[in-house]
Amino acid sequence: MNALDSFIEKLPPALGEDTKLRWQRLWQACEGGDRDWFAAQAADPERAARLGTLLACSPAAAEICQRHPGWLPAWDADGELDGAIDPASWPQRVQAATAVADEDDAALAQTLRQYRNRAWLRSVWRDLNRLADTNETTRDLSLLAEACIVRALDFHHTKLCAEWGEPRSRSGEAQQLVVIAMGKLGARELNLSSDVDLLFAFPEGGATSGDRSVDNQQFFARLGQRLIKALDARTVDGFVFRVDMRLRPYGQSGPLVMSFDAVEEYYQDQGRDWERYAMIKARCIAGDIDAGAALLERLRPFVYRRYVDYSAIESLRDMKALIRREVQLRNLQHNIKLGPGGIREVEFIAQCFQLIRGGNEHSLQQRSLPAVLAELRALNYLPAGDVDELLGAYYFLRDTEHALQAWQDRQTQDLPTEAAACAALAWAMGCGGDWVQFQAQLAGHRERVADHFSHIIAAPEHDDGEQGAALARWQLLLRELSQEAAEAAFAGAGHEDPPEAARRLLALLGSAAVQRMQSIGRERLYAFLPLLLEALSEASQPTRTLMRLLPLVEAVLRRTAYLVLLVENPGALGRLVQLCDASVWIARQLAMHPVLLDELLDARSLYTVPERAGLHSELRQQMLRIAEDDLEAQMEGLRYFKLAHVLRVAVCEVTGTLPLMKVSDYLTAIAEVVVEYTVELAWLQLAARHGVPAGCEDGIGSRFVVVGYGKLGGIELGYGSDLDMVFVHDAASGATDGERSLDNTQFFTRLGQRMIHLLTAHTRLGKLYEVDMRLRPSGESGLLVSSFKALADYQRERAWTWEHQALVRARVVAGDDELAQRFAALRREQLGREREPEALRAEVLEMRRKMREHLLPKGGEDVKNALFDLKQGRGGIVDIEFMVQYAVLAWSQRYPSLATNTDNIRILEALQREQLLAEVDVQALIAAYKTYRSHAHRLNLQEEKGLVPLAELGECRDYVSRIWQQLMGEDPTGAEDS
Repeated sequence: MNALDSFIEKLPPALGEDTKLRWQRLWQACEGGDRDWFAAQAADPERAARLGTLLACSPAAAEICQRHPGWLPAWDADGELDGAIDPASWPQRVQAATAVADEDDAALAQTLRQYRNRAWLRSVWRDLNRLADTNETTRDLSLLAEACIVRALDFHHTKLCAEWGEPRSRSGEAQQLVVIAMGKLGARELNLSSDVDLLFAFPEGGATSGDRSVDNQQFFARLGQRLIKALDARTVDGFVFRVDMRLRPYGQSGPLVMSFDAVEEYYQDQGRDWERYAMIKARCIAGDIDAGAALLERLRPFVYRRYVDYSAIESLRDMKALIRREVQLRNLQHNIKLGPGGIREVEFIAQCFQLIRGGNEHSLQQRSLPAVLAELRALNYLPAGDVDELLGAYYFLRDTEHALQAWQDRQTQDLPTEAAACAALAWAMGCGGDWVQFQAQLAGHRERVADHFSHIIAAPEHDDGEQGAALARWQLLLRELSQEAAEAAFAGAGHEDPPEAARRLLALLGSAAVQRMQSIGRERLYAFLPLLLEALSEASQPTRTLMRLLPLVEAVLRRTAYLVLLVENPGALGRLVQLCDASVWIARQLAMHPVLLDELLDARSLYTVPERAGLHSELRQQMLRIAEDDLEAQMEGLRYFKLAHVLRVAVCEVTGTLPLMKVSDYLTAIAEVVVEYTVELAWLQLAARHGVPAGCEDGIGSRFVVVGYGKLGGIELGYGSDLDMVFVHDAASGATDGERSLDNTQFFTRLGQRMIHLLTAHTRLGKLYEVDMRLRPSGESGLLVSSFKALADYQRERAWTWEHQALVRARVVAGDDELAQRFAALRREQLGREREPEALRAEVLEMRRKMREHLLPKGGEDVKNALFDLKQGRGGIVDIEFMVQYAVLAWSQRYPSLATNTDNIRILEALQREQLLAEVDVQALIAAYKTYRSHAHRLNLQEEKGLVPLAELGECRDYVSRIWQQLMGEDPTGAEDS
């Protein structure tokens, strides 16, 4: 007894006898070297197990071996039976296998089919014996299909051109058919017996150039017919691949082939949501590849909306319901693709996220299902455990599908009922032929998938009790709306100003914008409003909050997908009302940028802000998902990152989860990582065009720094702060190394200009920041980018005292580390210069006097109404800042620690440590400074001026004024208070 006989003896009885018979027939068909090869397989235990598994689990493969006993030995001789094939080699292999066809249609049909069968046999061998994983099997089958399609298309295009001439556009350019693969072929995920879903198109109208000229439509329709026949027609050798054209525009009733313009017009005007779903995997595989890619790019807005597309939810929910109904009506419980917990449900889960979020998250615009699931895990849209379960189930189900189709090379996903087929499937799936064990594993995977499927886009949960009754009241009001009824309803809901609330609601619903809405948009609005009006009952001032929210509602009347978002997510709606109740600034941000509503979905991220390292990492990950050459998308990505994180900071502040000092720290950190990325982006753009400056080979941003001044340098940014910056380089003389070379100085000047453009350009999401460059040497008349030597010379020889005051809060926020250290040393040097105290005090006081005259209202603060200007008023924020700056300039020569930090509070703490100011005074100044800034932040979030009643802060103001008098020698009272 040889090893193969021993293997067959171990098979389940239902499988063993048939396998023995297949082996006997194969052995009888073998001759010469082929018989020697099979004898060697049968003698070696490991090889015999592989051959036995093939014969036991695939009667179709056994029959092919019997008809062509030399195919397996040939694959083995090339090292490709147990080893992988170079994916790039498939076109050459198919071309070589069909070379004898020449101009003979029958020869092409025969050789294509024979090579397909030969490659199929190899895939079955490797798949059943787990020599190839699922991804390799589906990839090889897909590449085989592509190569066969390309070969058949090229063959028939050439023949048809000989008959009718070459198709050309009206301008005379040669035209080719474009073959777009849909479904599994588009994703390179073909199974062992898949159809290929195709769509045919051609670039533009025209006619062929031959004597028998026909229009392009007729030419390409005939070419498409021949291509389908070459692949799909069944002969004695079987078929190459079954072709399914039902996913083309208008389906089976539509023309076989259409021009690009006609295809685009169809999807724009008539494309349905299920067709968006189908187009996710679309990929051009044959013909004019570049033209096909351009067509798919034109169709991308149809598939992926530019915003988070919650409008797709309802149609996806309908599709989900259809899937469930189909399972019940067609009794698909035994179908591992279409049945509950099957492959289709895994695909649906992934593609729901792609349709809804793919417009914003470019990394989700992928065709491969495993890649999409992995990306959903990376983006935290699905928990890692859920993704692991879905991937595990997906691969188990796909392997099961392959084993089912290997049995008879039939397109089936139904579980078998015949004993031998059941045993073969259980054997192929590693269950030793135990059908019960296999069923238990399969059931576990399907239950997990079905559970995840049931939760995807589940219907929103709204309370059917008291809340349901309240919603019914609002729904009734909207149907029978009048001023009197609305006033009564708002009064009953606790509004502080029912007449105004009623007037504004009626004005909204009677506006031209609402009247122009399409029916589906109006339905969404009327589904949303009762939820909003009921949620307002939780606000401290419902009418005020309604006034703040109405601009947001008006802003999304043409993009009602955002209303769907809030209807679908009651938690997000509750958070929206809470935050707009707390801050008009937040309400205005959301109205200006409704895309930020997406941030309200996840309370965990909304109420937390990552540290600087986390911000840096998050921005990198976000921008990696955007094509490097898509500048518009890069700019929008930066703006969304900034808007989203600033919103989170504001949310944390108004809800009390973030203290004042952390608010400024985070706002500054957000700006820093944005500026840092902007340096890189601008550098890469310039270097791609002009090369790298001489002496700057160390990497992006070498020998260049961005110096932050003011609030940026002092780590005290507010919500609407400008960025005070100075650009400095230290490159030696020379030029860039690109073809379009620039002088080094010119390169860095353009780098600064490019950065300012990236930061300040208006896009769909506005601008990143206002940028103020007036603190550079010589101000607005100076160079945009200074050399370090020029900056040092200016600071040492020509800088004014107020410029050294500004230097107190200056630090490098991005760029080269070595140059940053040199700037820090220059800063310490200049702050530590010997200065005559009285002259310094006089200059600081004069500058402060000019600021008051210029920045305070005429006549000083609003003493009549007892209001205090937090920033510029006597004893206010700027007085504290000026005292700190004076102290650093006056005493840093003897006390270098004063020049270490750039933020006011740490400098005040250093003054206390050096005993230059009394501890009680320092603590009073720190407390006053924090109090002022806290009030300023709060007023900023309410979009109110920086004025507060003197009664609230009079004690702080008086204490700061007394210290000002002691330190600066100036009477704190004056004309301002008279």
